[in-house]
Amino acid sequence: MNLIDGIKRWLESEPKGNKIGLFRAFMAIFGGLLLAYLGMTLGVFLIPGSAGESIIIPLLFNTLAWAVASLWIVLAPTRLGVLWRALGSTLLVSIALSILFFGGLG
Repeated sequence: MNLIDGIKRWLESEPKGNKIGLFRAFMAIFGGLLLAYLGMTLGVFLIPGSAGESIIIPLLFNTLAWAVASLWIVLAPTRLGVLWRALGSTLLVSIALSILFFGGLG
């Protein structure tokens, strides 16, 4: 198998949906977890008040956010879509978090 066939395999949808696969399961579990925790941290910055007061709501919704993010990641039609949903959304939330934490890019 050459490189072009490998790339085509990542871009095509799976013909049967009866197996999730190790890659999808791994990316859904850990990508969803990372995305949920980064979202929880972002929620602490966005909710007004001190950090001790505003941590309650993100902590309560963390498991729901993890489940929703994992389901969203695993339901991507292709393997490349799974990778993009897991890493791209994590990168996007990380950038937003760094902008809020450091007060800008400059």
